[in-house]
Amino acid sequence: SAAEIVAGALQDHKRALVVGTRSFGKGSVQSILPMMNGTAIKLTTARYFTPNGTSIQGKGINPDIIVSNGNEVSEYREENIPNRLSNPQDDKGKSFPAKIETPEELTSEDKIYKPIVFGSKEDKQFAEALNILKGIDLYQKN
Repeated sequence: SAAEIVAGALQDHKRALVVGTRSFGKGSVQSILPMMNGTAIKLTTARYFTPNGTSIQGKGINPDIIVSNGNEVSEYREENIPNRLSNPQDDKGKSFPAKIETPEELTSEDKIYKPIVFGSKEDKQFAEALNILKGIDLYQKN
């Protein structure tokens, strides 16, 4: 959630280019309150918005430059969670439907997740961010 808020703030204030894929979309804070009878209640206590007032809930942060990391088949976002909190800016007052594969629909081959080592040859997003920085540097020199 914190990374989404920071990315949204940097985007809104035009202080950075966000590179990568759309973020998870966790735009709320839930607190678990214990009850006297041993049970508990989960209560939404806050919602996250970017400085321009855009809700992150269910939609996430869209990057300025989309760069796939190769793991999109296994991405699971807030919008895929049943009975999720709706986005207050959604036209219909409901969370928008999305057909993205859930973990149950993935094959065993898809479920094998190999973490990408930051800065390695497999880190496509890092490599593209470096290319963008090099391009900005060349642009500013001309």
